[in-house]
Amino acid sequence: MRLGVNIDHVATVRQARLAPEPEPVAAAVLAELAGAHGITVHLRGDRRHIQERDLELLRQVVATKLNVEMAATPEMIDIAARVKPHQVTLVPETPEELTTTGGLDVARHSAALRIVVQSVRRAGIRTSLFIDADRAQVEAAAEAGADAVEINTGPYADAAEDARAEQLERVAAAAAVAADRGLEVLAGHGLTYQNVGPIAEIAAIEELNIGHSIVARAVLVGMDRAVREMLALLRLSS
Repeated sequence: MRLGVNIDHVATVRQARLAPEPEPVAAAVLAELAGAHGITVHLRGDRRHIQERDLELLRQVVATKLNVEMAATPEMIDIAARVKPHQVTLVPETPEELTTTGGLDVARHSAALRIVVQSVRRAGIRTSLFIDADRAQVEAAAEAGADAVEINTGPYADAAEDARAEQLERVAAAAAVAADRGLEVLAGHGLTYQNVGPIAEIAAIEELNIGHSIVARAVLVGMDRAVREMLALLRLSS
């Protein structure tokens, strides 16, 4: 099981004071040195945390995989084509949200997303679609030509104890369908040190993207230890 570390909220702390630190690039280097298999950032339209400057520096520095989450807009497609991260993950985005709250409705917007996926792939960039754990969305993602899907684990993470098993099964079922369709299967959103174990046990999932929980832990114990502790949990679950 691979671990991608989302460092958005390192930039959130920096932007709160419009200060030069903490430096997201330094956080990425520390995460990689601790064993992370990739670095994820979300370049939002409102630039609330990650800036284009960060993206350009990260592309030069990240030695594993740079995964950039972004909305499927012409502005973001142009930025991706210029910077050329290793992977782009297309996500829904609304200005007022605190964080991404659900997956793309690929089934509803399949024609438009197919064009975006083709544009990104022509630039030599792998494309992943962030989707809810729903068979129709998985099938639509495959039809759109995506290389991978990232299954939204938010409903699992937010579920009450007596409903969590059902949400876990939904994630596992969607992951199995995606793997059968030849898609690389990733998952993420809302995962913590306390709830990641059952998700990490799903055989079809190859990578988890985790951000807030790791950055919150890093505030107390440092990025190196925070990443190593999460990796240890993933190894125990494998």
